[in-house]
Amino acid sequence: MRRPAVFGAWPTGERLARIRRSPQFVDGQFRNPVPTRQLLPGATLPMARTQLNREGRLRRAPVGRIPVHRPTAAELSGPPASGLRLTWMGHSSVLAEIDGHRVLFDPVWGERCSPFAWAGPRRLHPVPVALGELDPVDAVVISHDHYDHLDMPTVKALIRTGTRFVVPLGIGADLELWGVPEERITELDWHESAGVGGLTLTATPAQHFCGRGLRGPQHTLWASWAVAGPTHRVFHSGDTGYFPGFAGIGAEHGPFDATMIQIGAYSEFWPDVHMTPEEGAQAHLDLQGGRPDGLMLPIHWGTFNLAPHPWAEPAERTMYAARSAGFRCAIPHPGRPFEPADAPVVEPWWRTVALPPVHGWPSWSAGAPPVAAPAAEAFEVAG
Repeated sequence: MRRPAVFGAWPTGERLARIRRSPQFVDGQFRNPVPTRQLLPGATLPMARTQLNREGRLRRAPVGRIPVHRPTAAELSGPPASGLRLTWMGHSSVLAEIDGHRVLFDPVWGERCSPFAWAGPRRLHPVPVALGELDPVDAVVISHDHYDHLDMPTVKALIRTGTRFVVPLGIGADLELWGVPEERITELDWHESAGVGGLTLTATPAQHFCGRGLRGPQHTLWASWAVAGPTHRVFHSGDTGYFPGFAGIGAEHGPFDATMIQIGAYSEFWPDVHMTPEEGAQAHLDLQGGRPDGLMLPIHWGTFNLAPHPWAEPAERTMYAARSAGFRCAIPHPGRPFEPADAPVVEPWWRTVALPPVHGWPSWSAGAPPVAAPAAEAFEVAG
């Protein structure tokens, strides 16, 4: 019986042969350079208790409508004055306009990040702009095959735009199954690059894993991405645990004008494969050679409920960590374009729709001196 297309495809032929030649492919599957646990031993039962906790469920979602900015045609059609503009569409989806080219990272426009239309994590806010309203992009870049990063309906909608897809090894099989012409697919191993117009897109290491439906062993690679234009450079982390490789990526491909860093969906139950906000801030510093340069755009939070932490906690802890380290951090409304060269607007909009911590929101302002990042316990809410 044929497997549903939403579960993805098995790589075959030359694609499979190339996978097997990859240094990352060991004993029949892709692996991280160091042993990595997707879930800590013995975590299943305490994780279930956490998920079922009534108070925890209350704080894992906003209590009001998330304010979404719907960009006008003028905001997205004119070129950025500085040459670099970012628009966070929610979760890990970011439109990067860099040196006259447009790159769309991990586009997920679906209502659920799931193989099913009737089950799975549901979107907490609408998409800021319909795909049909976006001007064509030069490249769609995918970090890995999880449903909250690789969305079949979104990919199918983008096929007719004529865009090029640049993906880690193995994911091309999924794209071909869904109708993307082979000549518009570029698959890369870590440290390999492809040119798109005047941009160089390089697949860089990440510490994560793959898995889509019933596919089984790790037959597709995961990656972070460095994108360099004639004038600007950006980095997209995809999903990753914190690891020493960020410094090497920065040394080879940085420094970056902006980094898009995963700061949500972390948990004590899976510390190896997702970063906490503080680890995300440290990753930004590592990528910049230890200097508080560039701007960090936090991603992978706010749109889907994928972990037991409070909904607003990633934004609060990231802002504190960035201020403590002395670098610029922008947390815009979903859909609000901004140029990293400009002074970031620091407006804690998430507080207006989140259940406040038990001791109230911490007091801070954009002009205040740096402070230490608060502990996670500070975000517990009153019952």
